[in-house]
Amino acid sequence: QVQLVESGGGLVQPGGSLRLSCAASGGTFSRYVLGWVRQAPGKEREYVASVVWSTGRTYYTDSVKGRFTISGDNAKNTVYLQMNSLKPEDTAVYYCAARLSSSYQWNSWGQGTQVTVSS
Repeated sequence: QVQLVESGGGLVQPGGSLRLSCAASGGTFSRYVLGWVRQAPGKEREYVASVVWSTGRTYYTDSVKGRFTISGDNAKNTVYLQMNSLKPEDTAVYYCAARLSSSYQWNSWGQGTQVTVSS
């Protein structure tokens, strides 16, 4: 089971930027997809972005394309989510998640980090 620890959330004004980090341990990451999922108050969890660790290929939900960038650092076993041009609707708890490349089910989760976009 992969262990995931997020950091980097906070309060930011609309149009601002934040970078989330997720330190991963306990797995052979070449077999995994790492990603970010968010949950806004009163809403279901929503997929945000993911990276295939072995290839570096990235995927995004439409609402964040062009604003968010997911990346991974193999040496540090850390995945990042750079969030630019933040909007109030980006406010949510952001969870780091992991799944095997052969599965569509996220099976490891971090504890979550709060991102609040407000003036």
